[in-house]
Amino acid sequence: MDKKRLEQFKKRLEERQRELRESVSRTEEDGRTTDLGEIAQDIADRASNSYQKEFLFHKSNNDRQTLQMVESALARIREGSFGECISCGEEINAKRLDAVPWTRYCIACQEKQEQGLLEEETGT
Repeated sequence: MDKKRLEQFKKRLEERQRELRESVSRTEEDGRTTDLGEIAQDIADRASNSYQKEFLFHKSNNDRQTLQMVESALARIREGSFGECISCGEEINAKRLDAVPWTRYCIACQEKQEQGLLEEETGT
């Protein structure tokens, strides 16, 4: 991959990283301040509060996972392996990288991973 294209991906990933960090921080803060369960008098209010906390937890968890993948992609840029499938080592399709620049797998390996036929890589 040429240097200019790599720099474009790096900028996109750094911007996404900043957005995700802000989102995770904001969601965690919202989760802490949404503690109306103790104050709420009726069961519907408590159920609504519980649902809202659960929703914020899942959103924060998803954002954290995406953030981890973005940070891993930035590390691969630094290491010089960005754009290569972490499983088979083949080059990841350019359209796939444009759509999801933090992707770790080529399409074939992603399908295997989703079917449970590929062990999940950790730390990348």
